[in-house]
Amino acid sequence: MNRQAKRMMQRQKATGQDRLDNMRQRRAVMPAERKKRTPARVFLKEVRGELKKVAWPTRHELVGYTIVVLVAVVVRTALVCCMDLVFAKGVLRIFGQGA
Repeated sequence: MNRQAKRMMQRQKATGQDRLDNMRQRRAVMPAERKKRTPARVFLKEVRGELKKVAWPTRHELVGYTIVVLVAVVVRTALVCCMDLVFAKGVLRIFGQGA
């Protein structure tokens, strides 16, 4: 017997008072009031404060990181191109060139 069937059996056995007690317990657990939204001005002020804490890279580091990314992109593009070429040639060899 799975959990769903057990719960159904318990609900059927439960009296009306038991159901009311369960509902009251669930409502007591739920928060009474929703959290209020932060105004836009306060939000932007907090964002500015957080951005001041960020360790920004220097121009030299930024150039180095950019070069690394560009080299990685070129290498991966070349790898995918070569693999595509090899697979295309293999498929043409296996299945033939003419229709």
